[in-house]
Amino acid sequence: MSHAQTIQDSLKPIVALCKRRGFIYPGSEIYGGFANTYSFGPYGAELKKNIKDLWWKTFVRSRRDMVGLDGPILLHPKAWLASGHLEGFNDALIDCKACKSRFRCDHLIEEVLGEDADGLSVEEMTAKVRGQHVKCPKCGAQDFTDARHFNLMFHTHMSKTSSDGDIAYLRPETAQAIFLDYKNIVDTMRVKIPFGVAQIGKAFRNEITPGNFVFRVIEFEQMEIEYFIHENAWEKVFDEWLQAMHKWCELIGLKKSRVHEKEHPKEQLSHYSKRTVDLVYDFPFGRSELYGLAYRTDFDLKRHAEYSCTKLEYTDPETREKFVPHVIEPTFGVERTLLALLCDAYEEEQLENGETRTVLRFAPCIAPVKVAVFPLMKKEPLAGKAEEIFAQLQAIWACEYDESGAIGKRYRRQDELGTPYCITIDFDTLENDTVTLRDRDSMKQERVTVKDLVSVLSEKLSR
Repeated sequence: MSHAQTIQDSLKPIVALCKRRGFIYPGSEIYGGFANTYSFGPYGAELKKNIKDLWWKTFVRSRRDMVGLDGPILLHPKAWLASGHLEGFNDALIDCKACKSRFRCDHLIEEVLGEDADGLSVEEMTAKVRGQHVKCPKCGAQDFTDARHFNLMFHTHMSKTSSDGDIAYLRPETAQAIFLDYKNIVDTMRVKIPFGVAQIGKAFRNEITPGNFVFRVIEFEQMEIEYFIHENAWEKVFDEWLQAMHKWCELIGLKKSRVHEKEHPKEQLSHYSKRTVDLVYDFPFGRSELYGLAYRTDFDLKRHAEYSCTKLEYTDPETREKFVPHVIEPTFGVERTLLALLCDAYEEEQLENGETRTVLRFAPCIAPVKVAVFPLMKKEPLAGKAEEIFAQLQAIWACEYDESGAIGKRYRRQDELGTPYCITIDFDTLENDTVTLRDRDSMKQERVTVKDLVSVLSEKLSR
């Protein structure tokens, strides 16, 4: 079995659940699909929104040193020249001459030879592929082109309105929009260093070999922060943000044992970075990057100041010192967060009766549905009482109402959605105004009075 096939099989149960339960659909499926694009279905959309809302609450609304921004996808073309993306935002591309398949050369070396290709030049990669007789994973041939640089930015055409021409680029990261509006934020928001600017938005990369479900796609969302500091404080601030990122992983429910730090060697750092640490996660297909933390120095602001002929300095209000701020950048991918959560939460549990229960053990704070309400039977007066309780709870939480099928099957469906609690309205409810509250993880049930339901659920969902 090939390495690629092993990877695909390791994700198979999760991919199947995502399609079956409305988390993630293949893009443009009625047209036969469109490679490496996906739609997030009703539950996937809720899960993504919960991730983004919790991130914004944690890193923007709960901090006095943060503000938000929603910058444009299309920036002035000169911005990408200044940032180094036009020249340096490349991957190494190699083609099989026999079957015309295209690969990222570093990934090909890592997957076929099991060797780390980071930091190798395209010439060194070509020599390694040929010298060690690497076979094409698709057809088995040993006839590759030379490795060459391939720029990852998508470009588009706009009506020509200036001497800059008609080419524009879809942003490959959200960071540059923040740097372009740095001066506006300083001038309008009375911010003091240290301060950060946060943004959630789409980015686009023309990846050579996307894959592993939604781990590497061509269209994705980033949750990104540019934190502006005095150069003297960078080591302290870097460590503080690294700890904050670990706390975020704990908050959303990722197991500590699956999250690790990976320091980038100096020779593998991006052109703008003086230090980069990735938080990597143990996915079913291997340990891979989840989040990144980079010390970008003053590279970006100095380059944009130079190319735009605009002063991008900061004046300390107390000392009157003028300086170009340095930047610490924590970056979080939305899709990778969602995939890690699915992998972390997914479990096939063997029950005492011999059945297998599939369950997503989401933390309540990110679960797409918090509470499901079931009438034991469709008929009145059970249905009316259930509708009444559902309306009360729906005003507070994301809830679901289900009256179809046996109770056991309804429980199993909610288990697969990751719903923490289910409430059943039965004939005892009509007599003593209590309901059955069922816990997803333990499957234990307890009777709770209707008048106490909101307070009990509030306590349980806040854990």
